[in-house]
Amino acid sequence: MKKLACVLALAGAFASFDAMAWGRDGHRAVGAIADKLLKGSNAQKQIAALLQPGETLASIANWADCVKGTYCGPQTQEMIDYVAGNPRHGEYHYTDVPFQLDRYHDHGVGTFDVDIVQTLKQCIAVLQGKTDPALNPHKFTKRQALILLTHFAGDIHQPLHVGAAFVSKDGKFVVPKTHAEVDEATIFDSRGGNNLLLDDQKLLELAAGLIPPGDPVPVKEGVPKSLTKPFHSYWDSTTVDYAFRRIQARTPEQFAQAALDSKPHVARAQGDVMTWPYQWADDALVVSKLAYADVVPGKLTPQVSKKGETYYTFALEVPANYPVPSSAIAKTQLIKGGYNLAAMLAAIWP
Repeated sequence: MKKLACVLALAGAFASFDAMAWGRDGHRAVGAIADKLLKGSNAQKQIAALLQPGETLASIANWADCVKGTYCGPQTQEMIDYVAGNPRHGEYHYTDVPFQLDRYHDHGVGTFDVDIVQTLKQCIAVLQGKTDPALNPHKFTKRQALILLTHFAGDIHQPLHVGAAFVSKDGKFVVPKTHAEVDEATIFDSRGGNNLLLDDQKLLELAAGLIPPGDPVPVKEGVPKSLTKPFHSYWDSTTVDYAFRRIQARTPEQFAQAALDSKPHVARAQGDVMTWPYQWADDALVVSKLAYADVVPGKLTPQVSKKGETYYTFALEVPANYPVPSSAIAKTQLIKGGYNLAAMLAAIWP
């Protein structure tokens, strides 16, 4: 518990499967913070030239997730064209460095050629006006690069989108030396924490008395209530919900304003802006160790997907006060995401 207690220093002014890091509200909050910080700057002018009338960083922050399906509404032609030109776009959102490690290294275990660090570098190069095709293998337009950078600046600050958990057959977190060691027989990939399952009812009981109550969750007729929650989903959405509740923010814009009003100290990345994705990833690895502190995987259970493929999940136990430090981390990381996004765009367009 001592390890988990140190999370509170990050908290600042605190008195089913979801593939979206931070969920919709979290990404909008990151964009809204950056919108407010960049107001009146040259960067704001350059952003406005690439966005359509009425669009803001907050309003386009979820675009890169919305292209994955129709849950945001019908696909626009712009989305259809992007997906057709980027068949691996779902992989742009994360990297899988073992959370126990301290640094992201090119070609290191868990990294890959289209991961979030490499994709962010491409977005930066495009927005800087660099024309070397090697710097932009996906042929992003400037508008696409801005939209993607806005989203991935949020993703990379979600600790489970950088720090990955690998589990041994006997239920211990381990560090594979190569990805080939992850053989799904002795070492298992938790797939960003999606194969680590929390007891949903127990989570509700843990949060009771620790987190202010929120609005009732609508019940979907004909859809049975899930008994478990993937650890990744907990970090994507539940921690954001708790973070909003703890400062009585009902909307991303309210969260963004509360963040600015608190005048947080957010350390800015140093040096060439092209190195900033590495620095952000390294910071996320530090935070992922806190996210996994005192978290214990349990029994391995084989599961069968809708496609008939076998995969494996682990029951997961978290400390009794976990909703408090995890939501504190989420608040801090959302604020970092907004401030770092604004700083990057200001560095690209001084």
